[in-house]
Amino acid sequence: MITEKSNGKRVLIVDDSVYMRSLIKKTLVKAGYEVVGEAGDGETAIGLALAIAPDLITLDNILPDMYGTDILKLLLNKEVKAKIIMISAVGQHAVIGEGLNLGASYYIVKPFTSETLIQTANAAFQIED
Repeated sequence: MITEKSNGKRVLIVDDSVYMRSLIKKTLVKAGYEVVGEAGDGETAIGLALAIAPDLITLDNILPDMYGTDILKLLLNKEVKAKIIMISAVGQHAVIGEGLNLGASYYIVKPFTSETLIQTANAAFQIED
């Protein structure tokens, strides 16, 4: 779904919670992003990321089958060019640092506001409001 004010950026949302995927999708679509895929587990996320080549991936760190940091490593090894925003309820500095050191653009800790998500997504592309 593209809004009238689309910024042309395509997003893959990865979170095992249907509610969180819905919330992230609603927020990003309203902000002009096009959600081109959703995944609730790591295996699906990897397959979609390689198949649809999104511009942005929101990536939950704790999924049923693997950690987001493991997905991040694999995607970067496959030379996926997407900006990646790690999202997790785990706010420990070591976990955040690992995600950022592996190549995530940003790391958001749950719970977060819609404004934080939009600002972070825009910052990943250096888009001004």
